[in-house]
Amino acid sequence: MTAIVAIDGPSGAGKGTVARAVARALRWRYVDTGAMYRAVAWKAARDGRALDDEAAVAAVSAAAVFAMDESRVAIDGRDVTEAIRTSEIDAAAARVARMPRVRAALVARQRRYAADGPVVMEGRDIGTVVFPDAAVKIYLDASPAERARRRSTDPAHGLSRTGGIGAVAEAIEQRDRIDRTRRASPLKRAPDAAVVDTTGVPIDAVVDRVLAIVRDRLRGGRLGPIPPAPAPTCRSATGASGPTPPRNSPPNDAAP
Repeated sequence: MTAIVAIDGPSGAGKGTVARAVARALRWRYVDTGAMYRAVAWKAARDGRALDDEAAVAAVSAAAVFAMDESRVAIDGRDVTEAIRTSEIDAAAARVARMPRVRAALVARQRRYAADGPVVMEGRDIGTVVFPDAAVKIYLDASPAERARRRSTDPAHGLSRTGGIGAVAEAIEQRDRIDRTRRASPLKRAPDAAVVDTTGVPIDAVVDRVLAIVRDRLRGGRLGPIPPAPAPTCRSATGASGPTPPRNSPPNDAAP
């Protein structure tokens, strides 16, 4: 059984920061599933697809070639790391993430990523839908005020440029409502997930807490000692063969 750490939670709870740090500490691959939905929304809009046309957006998600690591996201050879972190893409990603056919295509891709070795994967439905049997499930949360504060000061997210903390709080509340009420894979805590409240807690302390949970559950469960991730050679974003990627990098869709 592949070792999987599933980290879920709402916007601004600290999923990305914590998941990347945990992946680095374990030397496992890291996958940001939210970036995949953002990239699909960006690609569909760029190609002139209507974002309410589920068949068209699902076709984009099924055909897309992703190349990702903890600091970069590319789709079909185009680096979209900065382009997908805007308020417009925030809204577009929420729309396409509600589509069952889009989710089915990307969930299948996410499961294939984990087939290559241990992975830390973050999103909103990892422990409930993508990997309901994950060895470790973490649900990160924080107070609405804390989440809004973080987003308003985070230059990597478009919400920080929307005009103040009030606007950010409103946008987060709207995204929460969409995520928790959608029919396809709504945001919710898995019954067996460990809940970690990050409100007012320094990031290093949160990471230490999550790592303690991971190590306890993996060593005390069926998997035995924590395994290292394999280090296969894969193609670079340009398609050329290259050296082995960092161990916390997810597999590249273009890999042979």
